[in-house]
Amino acid sequence: MRPVWRVADVRAAEAGLMATLPPGALMQRAAAGLARRCALLLGDRGGVYGARVLVLVGSGDNGGDALYAGAHLTRRGAAVTALLLTPGRAHADGLAALRAAGGRVADRPPATVDLVLDGIVGIGGTGGLRETAEQLAASLAGRLGRDGTPATVVAVDVPSGVAVDTGHVPLTDAGRPRAVRADVTVAFGALKPALVVGPAAELAGEVELVDIGLTPWLRGTPALQVIEQTDVVGWWPELGASSEKYTRGVVGVATGSATYPGAAVLSVAGALAGPTGLVRYAGSAKGEVLHQHPSVIATGRVADAGRVQAWVCGSGLGTGEESAAELRAVLAAPVPVVLDADALTLLVDGKLADRLRGRDAPIVVTPHDREYARLCGEMPGEDRVAAALRLAAWMNAVVLLKGDRTVIGTPDGRAYVNPTGTPVLATGGTGDVLAGLLGSLLAAGLAPERAAAAAAYLHGMAGREAARGGPVTAPDVATALRPVLARLG
Repeated sequence: MRPVWRVADVRAAEAGLMATLPPGALMQRAAAGLARRCALLLGDRGGVYGARVLVLVGSGDNGGDALYAGAHLTRRGAAVTALLLTPGRAHADGLAALRAAGGRVADRPPATVDLVLDGIVGIGGTGGLRETAEQLAASLAGRLGRDGTPATVVAVDVPSGVAVDTGHVPLTDAGRPRAVRADVTVAFGALKPALVVGPAAELAGEVELVDIGLTPWLRGTPALQVIEQTDVVGWWPELGASSEKYTRGVVGVATGSATYPGAAVLSVAGALAGPTGLVRYAGSAKGEVLHQHPSVIATGRVADAGRVQAWVCGSGLGTGEESAAELRAVLAAPVPVVLDADALTLLVDGKLADRLRGRDAPIVVTPHDREYARLCGEMPGEDRVAAALRLAAWMNAVVLLKGDRTVIGTPDGRAYVNPTGTPVLATGGTGDVLAGLLGSLLAAGLAPERAAAAAAYLHGMAGREAARGGPVTAPDVATALRPVLARLG
């Protein structure tokens, strides 16, 4: 996993490192890494020599990083123009370096721009961009380069205007982000939350982390961690010569109803794609489940299902008394459970939440934002990581807060974010597939936070796989899980 650090931790690490270096050395490291990535991007647009680069310079150290990077590019033959948003407060040494290299300062952007360097505001900024800076950034979005394509926007450390510790992005009255939208963000020394969670992550574009020697100085606990494929591969249960269907784990699925049989079919499909050896279905949609998935053992009630190592409950279950009884039966089982969709509604409406705190076996809940609001009385708000952790502590459960960048929070305060999310998953039934896969991972013996992280990662990859064939439906995602899992090796 890749650790993600809060601003205070990054500041402390920078102070410790700078105390061991000559003055200005850390900024020079950052600027060199930034210039290198800019040169590579310009290489794809016809080369550095003759390229037109615009540097947006604020009053902080990010402006200094951008100016020094501009000096590097000027020495390689680029025509670099600096636009000072706060004249008289720009980084003096960086500005001198740019001028000495042959760069110039102007009071308006040039007509042609190949690359824009966003050095307006760094990790110390709060409250979004001021109106003048926001309008300038928006106006440059359509500026064309020498090849007739829009300029490439590169953010220095973070896109200017985002809330760095939460990933929140303030909006203008017209609904535009009060922040820069970057194609690439070059981050220095450590990932920050705004690069991986919340709406700010989309504005960051592709993120490249430049090593400036900060890692040994980062102390304490990361704000969260980013799931990687190597993590999922390392957690995946291994098959041996003696493996059989029961030792691989048995997952129970209590989902669907006569009204929503598709939810049962989809959640079972997700469970079958996972690593367990057997799926037991319990519910009134057993006819449809057996028609689609003849390998499943199906019964009408949870009480008749037999032995399982984990339960999935809720997708399409309904919210009547019969459904509540099935949920109570699931919660009474001494095995891990996944609670999704209608099970979450029943927790609130049926006043069953108190049953969660007394359970010894793990619980994973999978709310989207509106379900979160029903559980908590308010939407997740600007800080999705903090929201997931609050709910996890209150419910004594692992929370998988669904979204473009799904967040997993644990009762003991750990947080993870999934980087594979895709908008194509915003369609009916894909959450049912996710719940089934998650239950299979729990039944196979994964710890609940690992099961949630792996399920979110693979679900996102399946969405991307399915999107290659055009518009995506939930059955497409279930089908795409198989080639995604096959590539895990």
